[in-house]
Amino acid sequence: MSGPIDPTSLAVSEKLDVSHSEDVEKVTLDEGIDPIAEKKLLWKVDCHVVPPLLILFLLAFLDRVNIGNAKIQGMTKELHMVGQDYSIALFIFFIPYILLEVPSNIIIRKIAPSTWLCGIMFCWGVCTVGQGLVHNFGSLVALRFLLGIFEAGLVPGAVYLISMYYKRYELQWRLSVFFCASILAGAFGGLFAYALAHMDGVGGYSGWRWIFIIEGLLTIIIAISFKFLVVDWPESASFLTDTERALLLRRLALDVGDARMDLLNRRSAKRIFTDWKIWCGVLMYMGVVNTGYATSFFIPTIIEEMGYTAAMSQVRSIPIFIVAAIAALIVAWATDRMKHRYAFTIAGVVVGGIGYVVLLCQENVSVGVKYMACFFITTGGYMTQPVTWVWLNNNMGGHYKRAIATALQIGLGNAGGIVASNVFITMQAPRYKTGYGTSLAMLLMCGVMCTVFFFGLRAENKKRDDGGRDYRYEKERGELENMGDDHPGFRFTT
Repeated sequence: MSGPIDPTSLAVSEKLDVSHSEDVEKVTLDEGIDPIAEKKLLWKVDCHVVPPLLILFLLAFLDRVNIGNAKIQGMTKELHMVGQDYSIALFIFFIPYILLEVPSNIIIRKIAPSTWLCGIMFCWGVCTVGQGLVHNFGSLVALRFLLGIFEAGLVPGAVYLISMYYKRYELQWRLSVFFCASILAGAFGGLFAYALAHMDGVGGYSGWRWIFIIEGLLTIIIAISFKFLVVDWPESASFLTDTERALLLRRLALDVGDARMDLLNRRSAKRIFTDWKIWCGVLMYMGVVNTGYATSFFIPTIIEEMGYTAAMSQVRSIPIFIVAAIAALIVAWATDRMKHRYAFTIAGVVVGGIGYVVLLCQENVSVGVKYMACFFITTGGYMTQPVTWVWLNNNMGGHYKRAIATALQIGLGNAGGIVASNVFITMQAPRYKTGYGTSLAMLLMCGVMCTVFFFGLRAENKKRDDGGRDYRYEKERGELENMGDDHPGFRFTT
């Protein structure tokens, strides 16, 4: 399976082998788009693209963070884990996860996405089952490392794949629906853990072991069956007719204009790795993803330390994540409708920041207020996190740049997960001054970088409107057609 075709290519009909089709001629690049046909196409794409990937992401995040549920069900005690052993088991996951995201997004251009994504999913499902069978801390760490290797390709690959089907101001809603899988994983994780804890003693296994075993087996089953449900690149999507594929590529071409990057050479690589926008996007995501992991890994523990039993802590974590999912979807709808990103990222930073301040002052507040602060932190973080994904993606022109930028942002940005894994120091329980203080600082960093991104994009748009980049039109044709968003005709979304 070859990589995806740039929708701006004028040889679309040739690639699809439908150049002589009477229907396709109605949607050639020289004619307008029928709004009724476009609406039907968008509905069909919505039904096929996001739902399978959402389920894959839900299971990926569930398998990544269920260690937090297993912890309060007795895992650390049975494996004789002491001190910072739990934090080590968390952060070891992120080492391969960060390093392998860019290579994975280059590989997925050469392999059918359905094959690649479901293949790595099967492998991490096996690792998850293995975590339920370990008998010592070293084995747990080794399996967490392998889990990071196999999960590395899912999120950047899925985000890249989804972005290939939608115009820029259609993308936030779809990616936020996809992203809600990670939020709901927190809720389902608590629910599953509560149910599976009752299997304690079945087959001679403790309840925490069944959390890993059952969820891992579910992942393996889904990986095998979803090979036939996960979509491939638009030009080869089997759920679309020839006419629909041509229409899809046509509407995407109108959205991005001449911002193409179909060739990865030394010049285009330099454009990618020296682009300030990508590194700003990495820091935006790093600042907020810290909160996402902190809540997923430690919310059950934080609630338990408020005086609740392990079972009740699992149950009380559920509404926190459900509220966060609803807020994320509302923000997604609003930001696409208003065609604006910046203000919504700052709103999430403010909401999450309030929650951290409350927990930093928790000795002066009641248990109920501390529980409320967990809602603020989780909701604020998840309001902002998916917007940072889409905002950077919207401003990347060309396939290679979009693929590598997405992987860099999610891969390097996940260093925030390493921070979250290590700042909640066991000896500081239940106040966790270092954990809450560091997470607040990281969230504020996200806000600062979003502000830099916003004003930088506005300044660049103004420069292009004033003709300040028109000199690039004088470049040789091969370079001009491979500039990506450096093309002077491209305008950035703010």
